[in-house]
Parts: sequence; C-alpha cells; structure tokens
Amino acid sequence: MELTLGVTLAVLAAGLMHAGWNALVKGGSGGDPLLDTSTIVAGSAACSLVLLPFLPLPLAAAWPMVIASMLIHFGYYVALTEAYRAGDLSFAYPLMRGTAPLLVTILGIVFLRELPSLQVTAGIVLICAGIVAIAFAQRHRHPRAAVYWALGNAGIIAVYTLVDGAGARASGNALAYVVWLSFLESVLFLAWVRWHRGAGAVSYLRTRWRRGLVGGFFSVAAYAIVLWAMTRAPVAAVAALRETSVLFAALIGAVLLKEPLGPGRLAGAMGVVIGVAALKL
Repeated sequence: MELTLGVTLAVLAAGLMHAGWNALVKGGSGGDPLLDTSTIVAGSAACSLVLLPFLPLPLAAAWPMVIASMLIHFGYYVALTEAYRAGDLSFAYPLMRGTAPLLVTILGIVFLRELPSLQVTAGIVLICAGIVAIAFAQRHRHPRAAVYWALGNAGIIAVYTLVDGAGARASGNALAYVVWLSFLESVLFLAWVRWHRGAGAVSYLRTRWRRGLVGGFFSVAAYAIVLWAMTRAPVAAVAALRETSVLFAALIGAVLLKEPLGPGRLAGAMGVVIGVAALKL
C-alpha cells in the first residue's frame, strides 16, 4: 500500500471538511456543545439515510467492527462535547487530534502489523509535534478539564481509527461501511440525548436543521474519504495526514471565532507542513 498523490489530496480535503463541522459545533449559536454536536449528528443520520438504499450491506466480516465502532463513537461524541465545553476550539481540537496519530501508529504496529518506514515515522512525529505545538502556543493557562477530555478523546480516536480501518477493508465497500456506521452511531447518540435532555433537545434540532445538514454532510463525506484512503494506504499515514485538519481549525478559530493565532501556532503549522512533505517525498 502506498500514499499516492491522489490519496493525499483527498485526505487533505477530508481534513478541511472535518475542521468545518467541528467549528460548527464550537461556534453553535446556542452555546450548548452537547446540543450543537447533536445537530451535526442528526445531519449525519439524515445524509446516511438518503444514501443507504443505494449501497450494499457491508460483508459479514465487517459487522463486528461496525457494532464496536458505534459504541466507541458514542464515547467520542460525549468526550468531544465536554472538551469544547471546557476549552477553545483552537486548543482542544489540536490536542485531541494531534496525539491520536501517534497512538494509531503504535496500535497499528501491534494489531495490523503495519510497520511504517523511518521516513513515514518521521513525518508522523513532525505532524503530531506541530499539531500539539499549535494547541499549546497560547501562553495563558488552559483549563485542566479541557486537557483531560482532549487527551482522553485522543485515545478514543485512536481506537476507533484502528477498528474502522480494519472494518473498511473487511467490508468490501468502504462507503457502505461508513454510511451504515454513521447512521447507527447517530441513532444511538441521538436517543441518549433525547433521554438526557428531553423534549427541549428535539426543539433545538428543529430550529437548527440547516446547520446540522451542512455539518452532517461534511462529517460523513470526510470520514468516507478517510476510510476509503485506509483501504489504499497505511492506516497510520492516513491518520496523521487527516489531522492536518488542525491547520484549518486554527484558521477558522482565528477568523470566525476570534481565537488568537500567533507565532507559536505558525511555527507549529510549519512543522505540520514539513511532516506532510516527509510522508510524500
């Protein structure tokens, strides 16, 4: 398997879409990260439901991964909302996404027997170091809760990345895998939100359905691209490349959410760019 130019460009586009839907969660007009996340998840469910009739069922070997990932993603959404409740997008997002690829690399060696080359390893380390530098570029003290939730979610991200990478390969159709997964995980999470928040959650979703559809489309499309890429390139390299979304998130946070972007974050961005180059050269 090789990380070709076409796969690289596709994963970079997925990174932009991933940063976009996370910005919609953090910048939600309601100021409630749980319900703002729910709007995106509901949009994902709607987009997936439209696509399901046109796609085959994943092969039987992939269904244990679908079920496992559905449960893991539930934890991901809960941790995501808590990280954004406690910290800025431009801090929590880079920290959770920047540490995950290193964990994916280690787990990929153990469970998928994918040993990256020295060059690919250097690229992954540079990308992760640059991303974490972006997170900690601000000199003021960050809430401990934001750090704990972000690091905890990094572990969750690493686990579902490995599960879904294997599941997409076993499914026979990566798009079918991600659409079924998106639909099922959305139903589980939305049922929990309805139970947890009551009828007010339904009213909230109804008033913000346009935002939810846009974010949901970005979420499904971005992950479909990533899982497709994992059927054609090493999981660790794709996971690291996907996290260039942090560059886009930092820019979105600076321009739209008025979060500071200074020399430290620019230096971190340069590290990410060098790491991407190391993956491809």
